[in-house]
Amino acid sequence: MTTYKQIPEYKNLAAAQFFDDIVPLQKPVVIRDFAEQWPLVHAAKETPQAFVAYLKRFYTGKKASILLGHPDIKGRFFYNEDMTGVNYIKGDERLDLYLDRLLDLMKKEIYPAASIQNILPSSILPGLAGHNKSDFFPDVEPRLWLGNQTTVSAHYDGSDNLACVVAGRRRFVLFAPDQVANLYPGSLNLTPAGAPVSLVNLHDPDFERYPRYKTALENAWSAELYPGDAIFIPLLWWHHVDSLEKINGLMNYWWSGSAAKEVMQPTPLDSLNMAMLAMRTLTPVQRNAWRAMFDHYLFKQGVDPASYIPEHCQYAIGKITPEAERTLKNHIIERLKQ
Repeated sequence: MTTYKQIPEYKNLAAAQFFDDIVPLQKPVVIRDFAEQWPLVHAAKETPQAFVAYLKRFYTGKKASILLGHPDIKGRFFYNEDMTGVNYIKGDERLDLYLDRLLDLMKKEIYPAASIQNILPSSILPGLAGHNKSDFFPDVEPRLWLGNQTTVSAHYDGSDNLACVVAGRRRFVLFAPDQVANLYPGSLNLTPAGAPVSLVNLHDPDFERYPRYKTALENAWSAELYPGDAIFIPLLWWHHVDSLEKINGLMNYWWSGSAAKEVMQPTPLDSLNMAMLAMRTLTPVQRNAWRAMFDHYLFKQGVDPASYIPEHCQYAIGKITPEAERTLKNHIIERLKQ
């Protein structure tokens, strides 16, 4: 059995301390009882039926997108066997009927995996977020996740993430960004749920096929969260998540990154895809040459180019006006059309 490193824990953490002292370090922490005062959490601690009844108070009748997996997948939403698609089906259903179904499935020993992922409460449960509000994020709308005992393979977010368990229990296993090669991530473009995932089954790893995964496990961090507890997952930290109860709920806040943006903006993942297309025919020596260029202009490993290039011609190197940004984007678009 793997022995994980324990994620540091806090209690009674103030918002100023979180954003000033913890977030800049970009390392995960657990905040116990982060949302202990939320009515939603109180209902979940009472009974699953009380939790469902509380959610229904805000329901407007809109349908939600639901994932359903056969009992054979053992709760693990993933690829199908030949990686040409996924091992679950997706459809729309009324939220109240879905929640009633979760309660019915609690009585069964064999049952399908069910999940609602990444919905904005304002679209389906208006008022829910306002009645369960954090002073950490007065202007950020959370996302809501509801399901039964499911597993989400290790993946990363494009933004800083504070995830709060509001019902059931969840176990998180985290890997730092520098473990990416040891996690054997799959396709950037064909993914089970939007983000690239590790191809290794954490609960049954094939070390013969994925030998470097042993190193990833040696450097993994873990925590188990209960209703009201929250976890800070920094940008690009890989996280495997097991929902451990037959009814689970989570609300999370994304901010400071691409996943938090509602408007269409280029993301770092877009840049990665573009770079792979542009450099796929280059030799290893040529790629190393471009690495030096990226280190200089993008990652600023040596002298900052903005320190010696006049401000009026820095464009993306330094501060950029909205007009200059549009010009640069249009230039890239025109180049791609050629």
